[in-house]
Amino acid sequence: MWGPPGRAYVYLVYGLHHCLNVVTAERGVPEAVLLRAVEPIEGVDLMRERRGREAAESDALARGPGNLARAFGVDRSHDGVDLRRDALRILVPGSMGLEVAGIDRSARIGVDYAGAWASRPLRWSVCGHPAVSRPPRATRPRES
Repeated sequence: MWGPPGRAYVYLVYGLHHCLNVVTAERGVPEAVLLRAVEPIEGVDLMRERRGREAAESDALARGPGNLARAFGVDRSHDGVDLRRDALRILVPGSMGLEVAGIDRSARIGVDYAGAWASRPLRWSVCGHPAVSRPPRATRPRES
């Protein structure tokens, strides 16, 4: 996570799930963004095989950081990969003819231990996109 920017930072959480982060600050500054959900565009059959989910909706295959890494086959061997140039990469919005609607900000999920930082709006997502993981039921607003 200490740089350079645009690189993957991959770690194992709870000894079970890999998490993929994008380093965002200059070398030596430990800042990264955790990727929590991705809409699969290609390779859906391979993702289903990796996840063991034959009937899953494609927008659910990479929902949640552990599921995302599993669907894309990401593990510690991808730590440090240049996400701008290597086989595992992030494309610039619009580069594949895809449009992004609005961007939403909300509190992060599963970080109650973080004190005041737990409620800060540091979670970014595409408004209303079905691939975005939902907050736990207890924190969802009630529908009338």
